[in-house]
Amino acid sequence: MIVSGKFKSYLLYAFGEIFLIVIGILIAWKINDLNEIRKNRIVEAKIYHSLYEELNTNLNVLNTGIDKYASNVKRLEATLNYVGLAPEQITPGAKDTIVHINYSPMVLLDGALNSIISTSKFEIIESDSLKNLIANYPTNIEEFKITDAKINEIVVNHLQPEVEKHLALVDMLPRDNPKYNNLRDFGKMSNYYSLLNSKEYQNAIVDRLLQTENLLTQAKKLKNRTQIMALQLKKELGYTVDN
Repeated sequence: MIVSGKFKSYLLYAFGEIFLIVIGILIAWKINDLNEIRKNRIVEAKIYHSLYEELNTNLNVLNTGIDKYASNVKRLEATLNYVGLAPEQITPGAKDTIVHINYSPMVLLDGALNSIISTSKFEIIESDSLKNLIANYPTNIEEFKITDAKINEIVVNHLQPEVEKHLALVDMLPRDNPKYNNLRDFGKMSNYYSLLNSKEYQNAIVDRLLQTENLLTQAKKLKNRTQIMALQLKKELGYTVDN
């Protein structure tokens, strides 16, 4: 009986030790999980912040671009209205509109976005709706870039060669600068009439107009999606959201 009682005490003691060890392991495990969650939260906040800054930069670029594209559409439409005018009807203002054909492709940032999508950072993001927005955003940017590149190709390979064929580039220089007067007086004259009646020029202007209208629509849609993403990130970061 004494031996049996001691054995029971020993078993109870052993089970107690095992119980304490298990509890200790579970606590340590829980603490480790909490630490991992905390680390992920910190990483997630950094991801959100870098993407939020990138989106805000893109919004500024898009706002500028939308204004520029709307202005370009008006200028291109005005240029088409000059077709058929007699040489004496082509005013200095019309010539100024015709001669300025330069185009600068828009530069949208996507470094933070690609860093998230192409690495394990994407899995850290908990919001499913935000994940969907992030996953689709590169496609939106790529569509925009394709149209942007088409316009640049039209300008460089079609418009610019036609303009240089018919116009003297001195017309692109400041008119109020006297040091160019000699070139204007004795250099080869521009022929705006022949340029406006060139089929290649007309086709290039129409093509650029159509692509610019398309780009303007894409820019507005991209701006809307960028705003939605930025607003959701703002909420996730705990920033004050304007009503």
